[in-house]
Amino acid sequence: MNHYEELNKKILFKNSKTTNDIGLLIFRLTLGLVLLYGHGAEKLSVILSGQEIQFMDPIGIGASLSFYMAAFAEDVYAILLLLGFFSRFASLVLTVNFITIFIFHALIIKDGFEVLELRFLYLLPFIALTFTGAGRFSLDDYFFKKRINKNHSL
Repeated sequence: MNHYEELNKKILFKNSKTTNDIGLLIFRLTLGLVLLYGHGAEKLSVILSGQEIQFMDPIGIGASLSFYMAAFAEDVYAILLLLGFFSRFASLVLTVNFITIFIFHALIIKDGFEVLELRFLYLLPFIALTFTGAGRFSLDDYFFKKRINKNHSL
């Protein structure tokens, strides 16, 4: 076996903690950046510019409050995901956010697949990150792993 084949076998076919953590890092960073840039930044610019808010009211609390809550989730929790800080909680909040969006578009507006697809493609990764957490390359690991390991040694 030549060096290239050996390297391929080690990286592509070996399941290790490091490769899983690198995958979670890439997954988390991509999802956080896309959400922040594609949704959160746009909402933040509307807030900062003082534009009139025109938004859906999926849970009956008013369009403005719904908009502010979505903006908060898509900005603050996206940043927490990027940092890997309180990742499971951030993912859970974003999961609830996108479940609400998905249900509203599917059952109330009755949008077709071309609209629902993107909402679904956001929803599933947030569910996955809620279960997996951020991985080793995160602030969660740095701050909370020490505490967890310390408590287990008691």
